[in-house]
Amino acid sequence: MNTTLWILQALLAFAMFAAGAFKAFTPYEKLTPKMKWALTWPPARVKLLGFSEILGAIGLIVPPLTGTLPVLAPVAACCLLVLMLGAVKTHLDHKETILPPAILAVVALIVALGRFGAF
Repeated sequence: MNTTLWILQALLAFAMFAAGAFKAFTPYEKLTPKMKWALTWPPARVKLLGFSEILGAIGLIVPPLTGTLPVLAPVAACCLLVLMLGAVKTHLDHKETILPPAILAVVALIVALGRFGAF
């Protein structure tokens, strides 16, 4: 089970880091044609979301690898779950597909439950 959780953590971290880096480091004007929902958000809020996703990805991997406060990994997974549930709502509001954030939310939930010892 530990190996499965590590694989899910790595996949989730990669996806969140990539999405976060795109939001955090792409100029707002180049971001909005690809992410229509971003037009309804101020640029600073989009950047904050990107940095939050990056920090969540780091929190999934670094604490357990270093052995320093490994409880931060399931906490990061819970935070990413909340972000992805917000993403699902945002995509629903804009009549966009919810499949990517919904899948990431399920993975984050599995990681959080697994690392908190629920199974």
